[in-house]
Amino acid sequence: MSKKALPLGIDVGGSGVKGAPVDLDAGAFAEKRLRIETPQPSTPEAVGDVIAQIVEHFDEIRGDSPIGITVPGVVTKGVVRSAANIDQRWLDFEAEKMLEKRLDHDILLVNDADAAGVGELHYGAAKGQRGLVIVTTLGTGIGTALINEGELVPNSELGHLELDGLDAESVAASSAKEREGISYAEWAKRLQRYYSHLENLLWPDLFVVGGGVSKDSEEFLPLLSLRTPIVPAKLRNKAGIIGAAYLAARGGEKLHADR
Repeated sequence: MSKKALPLGIDVGGSGVKGAPVDLDAGAFAEKRLRIETPQPSTPEAVGDVIAQIVEHFDEIRGDSPIGITVPGVVTKGVVRSAANIDQRWLDFEAEKMLEKRLDHDILLVNDADAAGVGELHYGAAKGQRGLVIVTTLGTGIGTALINEGELVPNSELGHLELDGLDAESVAASSAKEREGISYAEWAKRLQRYYSHLENLLWPDLFVVGGGVSKDSEEFLPLLSLRTPIVPAKLRNKAGIIGAAYLAARGGEKLHADR
């Protein structure tokens, strides 16, 4: 008996491009993830070649199933509108159309933090949560996903809120902690300022904190004093791949409703 074809999720980052087929019943990888270094320069065409390698690697298990691809930037109607950690030639580039032609397959292109938020909503720390959930990914920058009553509001970009005259992610991302060599206690003071600002603006019902640093959440989350519950992500760095596959399998839900 042949295996059931599974959707593929691919997460494009500044240092690596990762992909895996996803079992949507379990909310887990169906095969070991494949990671390939992000090419330099990370032009759309060069990254497209790496994505094609990942797709080919999982061709047998994927079959004709959907492909969801994340990028570290705002995505509207398949066009990349910002480029945080990838080549500036992605700006205003019709990436979804290019990748569909390169892969000879329909795909869904989505912001990486939005995909992570969807993963946490359906399989992780935000599952079953009513009201407004803000998922934040603390890494090189701060990615955010805004989910209201189970529906994603795409491209929130709340990591770029201005705090004390500065872009919030420039001082509160985990990269700032590493760059400046500050302690978790010192970093938590910055996170306190950031999350307090978010809750005063939006009054969420839950914060979910993702990104690689979430594995050390016990070092800094207990230091925060917020009225909003704040919990670590459950899927951690798997969330983007799982969320991208989920969205692709469902046709992007409402991401492309106005096409």
